[in-house]
Amino acid sequence: MNIAITDTYRASIASCNTEIKRYEALINRYSVLRLLVIGAGIFLFYQSLKPEQTWIPVLVLFTVIFIFSLLVRQQNRFEKKRDYYRDLAAVCQNENDSIDDRKNIYKDGSEWMDELHPYSADLDIYGKRSLYELINRCATSLGTAKLAEWLGMRSSAVVIRERQAAVEELSEKQNWKFNFQAVLLFCNRDKEDQIQNIFRYLRSAPGEGSNFVRRYITWIPWVFLISVTLAWFYPVFTLLVIALVIINLLLTQSYSTVVMKTDGLIGKVSRLLNTFSEAMEAIRAEDWKSPLCRELAAGLKDNQHGKLPQQIKQLSVLINQLAFGLSSIGPVLNAVVAWNVRQYFAIEDWKRTNQVNLEAAFDVIADFEALVSLSSLKSNYSDWAFPEIIEGEHYTLSVQAAGHPLIRSDLRVVNDYTLNNELKIDIITGSNMAGKSTFLRTLGINTVLALSGAPVCARQMRVSSMLVFSYMRIKDSLNESTSTFKAELDRLQALLGILKTEDKVFFLIDEMLRGTNSVDKYLGSKAVIEKLIAQEAVGIIATHDLQIAELEAQYPDYIRNFYFDIQIEGTEMRFDYKLKKGECKTFNASILLERLGIYSEIGGPRPGA
Repeated sequence: MNIAITDTYRASIASCNTEIKRYEALINRYSVLRLLVIGAGIFLFYQSLKPEQTWIPVLVLFTVIFIFSLLVRQQNRFEKKRDYYRDLAAVCQNENDSIDDRKNIYKDGSEWMDELHPYSADLDIYGKRSLYELINRCATSLGTAKLAEWLGMRSSAVVIRERQAAVEELSEKQNWKFNFQAVLLFCNRDKEDQIQNIFRYLRSAPGEGSNFVRRYITWIPWVFLISVTLAWFYPVFTLLVIALVIINLLLTQSYSTVVMKTDGLIGKVSRLLNTFSEAMEAIRAEDWKSPLCRELAAGLKDNQHGKLPQQIKQLSVLINQLAFGLSSIGPVLNAVVAWNVRQYFAIEDWKRTNQVNLEAAFDVIADFEALVSLSSLKSNYSDWAFPEIIEGEHYTLSVQAAGHPLIRSDLRVVNDYTLNNELKIDIITGSNMAGKSTFLRTLGINTVLALSGAPVCARQMRVSSMLVFSYMRIKDSLNESTSTFKAELDRLQALLGILKTEDKVFFLIDEMLRGTNSVDKYLGSKAVIEKLIAQEAVGIIATHDLQIAELEAQYPDYIRNFYFDIQIEGTEMRFDYKLKKGECKTFNASILLERLGIYSEIGGPRPGA
């Protein structure tokens, strides 16, 4: 465990809690001041009614309203600051929880689980206690999808190196990262995917409206004000005021359908837009060194209509104003100035002038969220290394002290493995529970990390940009009438098919054809391996079948043997989980069966005794 970083997180949490208490005290103080202002206002207003000067009560009333508004505004600022520090504390606490117990407040990626994916199901990429859950720091739906995409496919060497540089830079900008996460944390609590509603709205054609209606709603506030003033002095103008009210209400009613449709799409996204605006400001304000971060930040450039974050904030204000017209005070506003129609046209005009770069800007935030997620590994596990991406003719997968990232560091056993620009199929034999499956998953999951641009759980790693294909957790299916053997054949067929369509496929097979008898299993496995050799396929096969290891003699230039063994002391077994060259000579099934009393019950001797 990285003690230094956890101490840093705890210090940050303590600092946030201090700020939270300070702002809560200020909020309480301003709440009391508001009550005092209201009380003083009532008293002064009552006292001002005694003199004959009628302007004094009016002055008192407006003064009280003005002071009260200032207090409310300042208290809202304090509440926003307090909520920010609460979110910041939650972000820091989440990092501590992730290190201590792999807990995470962000999504675990279960929605991307796919049994047919080349490797994600076997390597625990998505879902509970998965790699995605360990890494994810994305609050928005776009960010979570972006991170899932990066972990679900290999990237080119150029892209991987760009991400590595960006992740390295972000891991050194801890304060910026936490601020960015705290700003966006609200999105992680949003149960609805409001971002897609924004996109649907932006992609719809802008509402036009006649020139007459547009001119009318522009001038109606002034016309109505003048009419009311004239009616005060000349009652005959009251008829004009009534006529304007009727016209405004009829106009509002005629646009009610499109107004409600607009509100249905974007009526709830005001706070989300404010959040995105702040996130964009944070990205733009930072001095980036890595090429990818600079390129992404440049994507948030301004246009002829102003700064992009301010434009997004402007849409948020317009949405709030539309919601105001749909509230209980709406009928009054619509009767006076056709409020809903005014806000509808203002929003449509905004869409017409600002929609071009908005989706691309949201995608920049998603990229930064995914990069921040990958950088959490480098921040929390400083001993993890960035892999070297190799572009040789054949396959390279070389690791030193590689461990499984989902196993606690105090329980993790590390191993070395070398495949250096070669075409090889490695056979790993060994006893039950000796570590074969875990080793295959260790290589696979670290390769997935490497090809996403993240650091890996190893002291050193060199790897080609290659597609991992796994054959491990083969399941039958009653619903689809699929036996285990049929499921295995389907997976083999998928492997042989992908070898024809993709370059550099590295396969990981754990106990091939386990759903059939031992004779067919050996003959079938041998035939598959020979087929793989013919296709110049590369990968690792773990098996209990020692006959498979004998293929090394037949294909010495292509097949290598490795094994995991156990040490048996009486009836006790000791595992070191270390990969060794050669064939396994010691197996433990008989000892395990004897512990269950099976051999003694049937009166047979223990094999090997």
